[in-house]
Amino acid sequence: MHTKLPDDYFTQKYLLTATHSEVVAALPHLSGGRALDLGCGNGRNTLFLNLKGFEVSAWDHNPRSLANLNQVIAAEGLSGIETRQVDLNQHRFNGSWDFVLSTVVMMFLQPATIPRLIADMQAATVKGGFNLIVAAMHTDDYPAQPDFPFTFASGELSHYYRNWHIVKYNENPGQLHRTDENGQRITQHFATLLAQKNYVKA
Repeated sequence: MHTKLPDDYFTQKYLLTATHSEVVAALPHLSGGRALDLGCGNGRNTLFLNLKGFEVSAWDHNPRSLANLNQVIAAEGLSGIETRQVDLNQHRFNGSWDFVLSTVVMMFLQPATIPRLIADMQAATVKGGFNLIVAAMHTDDYPAQPDFPFTFASGELSHYYRNWHIVKYNENPGQLHRTDENGQRITQHFATLLAQKNYVKA
């Protein structure tokens, strides 16, 4: 565990997109253990969580992204990260993780995938563990991007977690990393949820 390294060490050294702000914000609620990063991309969240002492399972469909992450792991001599190529539209899973996260991934999946993916996320979380989901919505003021197969409706994501302790939930506007024809970052509403699996279900 690289306790002496700054939080943005990997971001700066490998020119990664910054760790998602909601992952950073969730950290005070977490107590380490095992994390599952669904749609890890180049590893911005995986590397941050590993830096903070987590053992991380990092899954993504894109072999190039995983290759980039594996290069960083090799170059830094990191342990505690397991990468795996997974198509979330096809893959069912179980296990026991303390923290399962999916940031800006679900809008790229097929609508039929979402209920079973969230069910698997919930089932694979240990009691007292946390789920973090950030995903785009479709609203009248900020319609979803045409290439997003799935977006959440208002209240839909929180409903999935009605039997969990919801630590944080909002549907605030946020910006995609992509830009419009004028070079401005595109705004969407995002459903953001951090929830803890109750020791005793309500």
